[in-house]
Amino acid sequence: MITPVIMAGGSGSRLWPLSRQLRPKQFLPLTGEGTMLQETLKRLAPLEHRSPLLICNEEHRFLVAEQLRQQGITDARILLEPEGRNTAPAIALAALKAVAEDPEALMLVLAADHLIRDVARFHESVDHAQTLAEQGQLVTFGVVPTHAETGYGYIQRGEEQGSFGFRVKRFVEKPDRITAEDYLNAGDYYWNSGMFLFSAKRYLEELECFQPAMVNACRDALAGASQDLDFTRLDAEAFKACPADSIDYAVMERTRYASVVPLDAGWSDIGSWSALWEVSDRDAQGNVCHGDVMLHDSHDLLVHAEHRLVATVGVEDLVVVETKDAVLVARKGRAQEVKKIVSRLKDEGRTEQTNHREVYRPWGVYDSIDSGNRYQVKCITVKPGAKLSVQMHHHRAEHWVVVSGTAKVTIGETTRLVCENESTYIPIGQVHALENPGKIPLELIEVQSGSYLGEDDIVRFNDRYGRC
Repeated sequence: MITPVIMAGGSGSRLWPLSRQLRPKQFLPLTGEGTMLQETLKRLAPLEHRSPLLICNEEHRFLVAEQLRQQGITDARILLEPEGRNTAPAIALAALKAVAEDPEALMLVLAADHLIRDVARFHESVDHAQTLAEQGQLVTFGVVPTHAETGYGYIQRGEEQGSFGFRVKRFVEKPDRITAEDYLNAGDYYWNSGMFLFSAKRYLEELECFQPAMVNACRDALAGASQDLDFTRLDAEAFKACPADSIDYAVMERTRYASVVPLDAGWSDIGSWSALWEVSDRDAQGNVCHGDVMLHDSHDLLVHAEHRLVATVGVEDLVVVETKDAVLVARKGRAQEVKKIVSRLKDEGRTEQTNHREVYRPWGVYDSIDSGNRYQVKCITVKPGAKLSVQMHHHRAEHWVVVSGTAKVTIGETTRLVCENESTYIPIGQVHALENPGKIPLELIEVQSGSYLGEDDIVRFNDRYGRC
């Protein structure tokens, strides 16, 4: 039986400012009602499979858990990487887990941030790949190219293997424009999708031949792992000793068992704003609009407005993205270069690279409304039944005003209910906690004042989400 393995890491920097380090594109609803991760999970529904195994970064663990909960998925396993070591070790971890459950397990390895429009055709390709995987082949899905794309690697097919697959002749890097056109005209090249189906045991056997240190480090990281709520935490030191490499370089380009099954199902990795424009529904002028947008004499635009009216006059071939704290304007043909802005933000230590103004937490969300010298104002929303950690601050006091719902507030040894239009005050250095005991979201305004207002001025004494 197939074990789905969902790779949910990655920063999605090319879709800044919507995608941020702490909320990258796989956790955003870019192409449907659900997020990219949720759409990936929905795609599995008709397949006969075991509970999915997700691999994600430590900092995204609560996002993954919440989006699984929204989908009604309660049996998924979540592996936390203490730091990214590329795809080969991540898949090795999943393979070791799968083999422990079933020595004959097949793994369907998928990225959490891909679009597949024709799900039925995708399932057909999975069926074809499963036949080859059961014969010991390491199968990759080669996307039938629709144009001469320079942003993807390519796979050249070799001789036929069965009725629907081919042996891999070679993998090639991202080409220049002329080479990409040659590949398209040749007819035997596919885009490298980064999706795979193979026996977990065969993958480990091949990886052990080419990268034995990687397999040993992954075994040690799992042997020293601990369970934390819904998450499996790897032994950090053991995993950091693991060599970093992609599955293509570590295994697929070196094994004699590499096969490719064509995939013609409307696939895209949504790797840039221009790629999102290409796969989105457009109006008669070629525009893709989201939110409060007003256009005049404008065409071939992607305009994404999150929080206010965005208007354009007499422009073309642009990407315009507005969020609460940043606005991007770029030529559509140069949208890949957005990552250079993200690099500058990172180098300058600016928060716009890391977080939105709205920051998601396991208990809810807060929106940093305003800040200045010695003060900061937040709108805090706490989910029903959720509780913030028992904590204190060395450098700031806090004033809370309840806007809607009921807050259960603990200050020192005293606990009381604070209702709508009521307020409370937490002095500097006072241990306190906030809980929503009701059945509707609790919304309150928090005014912080003090000499230092950073999020690292939190001393946690007790936390139901394991963050102490």
